[in-house]
Amino acid sequence: MKNHYDFAQLEKKWQKIWEDNNCYKVEKDESKSKYYLLEMFPYPSGNLHMGHVRNYSIGDVVARYKRMKGYNVLHPMGWDAFGLPAENAAMQRNIHPAQWTWGNIAHMKKQLQGLGLSYDWDREVATCHPEYYRWGQWLFLKFYEKGLIYKKQAPVNWCEKCQTVLANEQVKDGLCWRCDTEVVTKHLSQWFIRITDYADVLLEDLNLLSGWPDRVKTMQENWIGRSEGAEIDFTVADSEEKITIYTTRPDTIYGVSYMVLAPEHPLVEKLTKGTSYEKEVASFVEKVRSQNEISRTANDVEKEGMFIGSYVINPFNGQKVPLWIANYVLMQYGTGAVMGVPAHDERDFAFAKKYDLPIKVVIQASAEEVEELQEAYVDDGVLVNSNQFNGMPSTKALSAIIQYAQEQGLGRKKINYRLRDWLVSRQRYWGNPIPFLYCEHCGLVPVPEEQLPVLLPENVDFQTSQGGSPLARCEEFVQTTCPQCGGKARRETDTMDTFICSSWYFLRYTDSRNKELPFAKEEADYWMPVDQYIGGIEHAILHLLYARFFTKVLRDLGLVEAQEPFANLLTQGMVIKDGSKMSKSKGNVVDPDKIVKEYGADTARMFILFAAPPERDLEWSDQGVEGAFRFLNRVWRLIRDYGGKIASLKQEMTIQSAEDKDMLKAVHQTIKKVTEDLERFSFNTAISSIMELVNTLYLHKEKNDNLVIWKHALENLIILLAPFAPHLTEELWQSIGRANSVHQVAWPQCNPDYIVEDEVTIIVQINGKVRDKMLVPVDLEQELLQKKILESEKIKAFLGDKQPLKVIIVPNKLVNIVIK
Repeated sequence: MKNHYDFAQLEKKWQKIWEDNNCYKVEKDESKSKYYLLEMFPYPSGNLHMGHVRNYSIGDVVARYKRMKGYNVLHPMGWDAFGLPAENAAMQRNIHPAQWTWGNIAHMKKQLQGLGLSYDWDREVATCHPEYYRWGQWLFLKFYEKGLIYKKQAPVNWCEKCQTVLANEQVKDGLCWRCDTEVVTKHLSQWFIRITDYADVLLEDLNLLSGWPDRVKTMQENWIGRSEGAEIDFTVADSEEKITIYTTRPDTIYGVSYMVLAPEHPLVEKLTKGTSYEKEVASFVEKVRSQNEISRTANDVEKEGMFIGSYVINPFNGQKVPLWIANYVLMQYGTGAVMGVPAHDERDFAFAKKYDLPIKVVIQASAEEVEELQEAYVDDGVLVNSNQFNGMPSTKALSAIIQYAQEQGLGRKKINYRLRDWLVSRQRYWGNPIPFLYCEHCGLVPVPEEQLPVLLPENVDFQTSQGGSPLARCEEFVQTTCPQCGGKARRETDTMDTFICSSWYFLRYTDSRNKELPFAKEEADYWMPVDQYIGGIEHAILHLLYARFFTKVLRDLGLVEAQEPFANLLTQGMVIKDGSKMSKSKGNVVDPDKIVKEYGADTARMFILFAAPPERDLEWSDQGVEGAFRFLNRVWRLIRDYGGKIASLKQEMTIQSAEDKDMLKAVHQTIKKVTEDLERFSFNTAISSIMELVNTLYLHKEKNDNLVIWKHALENLIILLAPFAPHLTEELWQSIGRANSVHQVAWPQCNPDYIVEDEVTIIVQINGKVRDKMLVPVDLEQELLQKKILESEKIKAFLGDKQPLKVIIVPNKLVNIVIK
């Protein structure tokens, strides 16, 4: 064994051994309990960052620990490889997106292998590979057959810079989630998936996810946005036209003082045509159409509107109220109309104040008349100015008014959702082609399964000045033959949202080389659900909601039994430096390759796992990295000093001294603590316990020469450290005479006999005040304990000539002497 820790040499050595022996390849094994461990797969941007290192190190520790605990562990890796960044990079570098993507994959795979991550690379997938996206197209067709996919003309979110449509979930504060360009509204014919058909089950089954953070479940619950209320029918004055509104506050129906339509509502043009309002209304509508829906409904955006010259009749009291249009009402949400109740809604109150509209109080804290409102009253209370419902608590009035509406034919009970159908069309090249075509005779035609995959053509024009999808300019792709009539047809040139690719990849891992199906049901049913999923909180809505939806549809299609994709979810914190998230623009990026080159992969892993609990943000520290490196060197030197002495020892362990007992106690207390910490993913405290054990063993170097005890201690030290520092521990395991891999060794068990305390520290109080601490034998008889304490010189000094009135003893913890 070398005198110094040559991390570069030994890490390359063990990585090659693991690769040559396919050490982490796994197959279905019904005789073992399975454990599916998965980190969110990366986009192949070209280089790993420290966030990747943290995410994958966390996962690798869990995977290695579970294997040593006897589980059959599936731990795969792949690439979320389609998407706009590759297309942009191709244009900037004048290369093909495939060339850029596959080059990045090769480099990042080498980086991952350099970190010693225990992946089953035989199951590797890349979403841009035809053998993967073929099955994405197949699933798209299955969803279509089930009635979950449709195409329609609709107002959509459009990013001018990316030249593509965005789903609502991909618009952040009115900006594109990728490039921060302001999003505008366009009217286009687009493909949608009916995720709303699964709104109820997605909401209800959140109860199944006991292993998910409450924060993530709340975010999904809010995004789905289930609400119970009523639809009420208002009639346009002097007209046969009806306007239906949805409200969650039917208890405020008597307080309606105006009605608002979405500017795009078809009645707007109909009611204003030929009137003095027509020109001004048309101008307002055009202005609003250019704004995206996210910014229109944002709380901090000014609400604008105008009266359109018509009135509606409140069916509950017969009152005429003015009909307005406003930017904050959207045609695709609810009915495209809302009632204005400014006395009991903050937004309506501000709108009414701005445009001097009436404010009618119908709910008060008590039945007594209130003064003029300074702000909307939104709490529960008692109904007033509400005809026969006066005096009724508002909580009871909700159901009473709905029942009355139904009995009188004025409206009906209704459940609504904030969730909207998933817009999946993208006008870009580097994505999965939507497997449909258009025939002059047959109309919209799905591509037959036997013709899948619809391959992306290589000869494509990426000149963005022409706008639209580059595929639309590729004649060899667009022009095709109709599979139904044999006539001329053209292909769909939109590609799928890349979130479709990541909504089922975890299922492909279970059977990634299957050429007949996306995965065999028996393989998926053995491995699913994923037992532990690890990734960032930023995916709470986009990826995690879509993955849940896909799993439920695939269950209903009979392809898998799992109800949910991920049983447990860990959302790790960010890696920050100098108080902010690492980014090139801030100049605070730390290159993982540089750390591995200077200190080794095991040091990088140890630091990033030790510096903070996994769910919290981690502050980068160069001193912390150096500290982790020094610790691994201490372990190296400790094993070096004893390795040759204990390698050939065969004799059974016998306890010969108090020093032996102390060492065994320290070792088995550490086994207990590290095991408990790993079960709850408290990696930083687990490493801290291992560090404390190393300190203790160094203290015993001069005191104990029982090599059998040392062998037991050092073997367990290496095993406990193995999930965290896999290369170093393989080398150390070999150095003490072991031929097999340390990662194939069973996880050690704590022997309770070794950690039983012989002595305990007793707190001694006089009249409740601590006066002394005393080390005594465990379970010492109370008479002997009292005698020992009262004979203590320190206690005698405190007592003086006073005699104890009472001595209260809490066994093994405390003695309180009561005196006058």
